[in-house]
Amino acid sequence: MSINLPIIIIILALIIIVKAIKIVKEYERGVVFRLGRLLRAKGPGIFLLIPFIDKMVKVQLRTVTLDVPTQEVITKDNVTVKVNAVAYFRVVKPEDAIVEVENYFQATSQIAQTTLRNILGKSDLDELLSEREKISEELQTVIDDLTDPWGVKVSVVEVKDVELPSTMQRAMAKQAEAERERRAKIIHAEGEFQASKKLREAADVLSENTASIQLRFLQTLTDISAEKNSTIIFPLPIDLLESFYQDKSWSKEAMKLVKKTMTKHEDDA
Repeated sequence: MSINLPIIIIILALIIIVKAIKIVKEYERGVVFRLGRLLRAKGPGIFLLIPFIDKMVKVQLRTVTLDVPTQEVITKDNVTVKVNAVAYFRVVKPEDAIVEVENYFQATSQIAQTTLRNILGKSDLDELLSEREKISEELQTVIDDLTDPWGVKVSVVEVKDVELPSTMQRAMAKQAEAERERRAKIIHAEGEFQASKKLREAADVLSENTASIQLRFLQTLTDISAEKNSTIIFPLPIDLLESFYQDKSWSKEAMKLVKKTMTKHEDDA
């Protein structure tokens, strides 16, 4: 019995030393309680505790990714959608994260779910689809304020997916198609308007000289005569023929074009 006593003492000493020595990593803190009373958060590194009197709870300080489960939300305009999100948070006050709430991770998750339903329930469907950044910022602000007493800092909250009912998807597709048709008609009308302005400017230029109008008329006849698949009859005013001989401003090229056109029509006949 006397031989085993030193061994027992050594074993007990080793157990006490193991219980007393604690090592905390760089991204961790050890919240120490002495006989149930909070002392402070220790770490990182190595430190000693009083065995069987002090108790330590480790808390991680790294950013945690929280996947908010899919929530069924009724928007302000009475559309039922399914939305899920993701939140990033970390513990900034280890003492509060242990003392003020039983399970800070689960509590933050529940707060994120309820806040997601409340915020999206105040938004229209169009706002939910087009202004996600604004909604995400509002979610982050509200959740961060609610978790601040727990020593938790919520840095980012992002809406990931918005699942719409099939009927709403078809309605939105029709709306998008109608919007594209409206834009196409507007672009076509603007093109017609610009073309009409250019035609008016061209008409003003041609009206300054009757010879230019006659040349344009003859060029049009030449272009049309190149098509041999059909017969086209143009009314030819007498005063137009008279101007061929009376107008002194005509150039030799214009007269050649007249003769060429007349010859072309005779050959086709």
